[in-house]
Amino acid sequence: MGSSNDEIVFYTHPQSRGRIVRWMLEEIGQPYRVEVMGYGQSMKAPEYLAINPMGKVPAIVHRGVVVTETAAICAYLADAFPAAGLAPALDDPLRGSYLRWLFFVAGPVEAAVTARALGQEPPPEKAGFVGYGSYEATIGLLQQIAAGASPWLLGERFSAADVYVGSQILFGLTFKTLQPHPAFLAYAQRLGEREALKRAAAADDALIPAQA
Repeated sequence: MGSSNDEIVFYTHPQSRGRIVRWMLEEIGQPYRVEVMGYGQSMKAPEYLAINPMGKVPAIVHRGVVVTETAAICAYLADAFPAAGLAPALDDPLRGSYLRWLFFVAGPVEAAVTARALGQEPPPEKAGFVGYGSYEATIGLLQQIAAGASPWLLGERFSAADVYVGSQILFGLTFKTLQPHPAFLAYAQRLGEREALKRAAAADDALIPAQA
């Protein structure tokens, strides 16, 4: 470390999924530089579109590489900084469960929750067209995952999967896109005690008045 190329540059907005990445950055404990983007002009400006053509946050740049997509950023950071212990090693049997739940929540859960919120769930006879099948089946499994987190998704070991999956559950409870199932509430309470989450939330909350 030490060269400017090793610096983590973090593009975010305090009221976005960037909050998840901020938490992840606090968990790995590495210094990072924050570039706060505004919705509209600065996110759609040519300078930022050169980084993320989608014109969305969060994004990071590290060692000359751009990483977007929140779950991918969490997984990347966990692997890039193994000393933090936030990802099972490639030969660790837990690696399979770790990747499974990251991708399950980034794919089926996010799609199912969004479809329900927009009133755009497919009719039962068309359920095979969507990756999540049905909202009920998807959220039912998410409840099982949360109930099995003892205390974390990989057992005693906290990981980047808890950051990402846990954030989606915390968001769902906050914005009422998930029902307050006891397993969600218990897991959320444990997550809320993470010092890195407290630091990240305070840093983002402090930016919100300036961005309003």
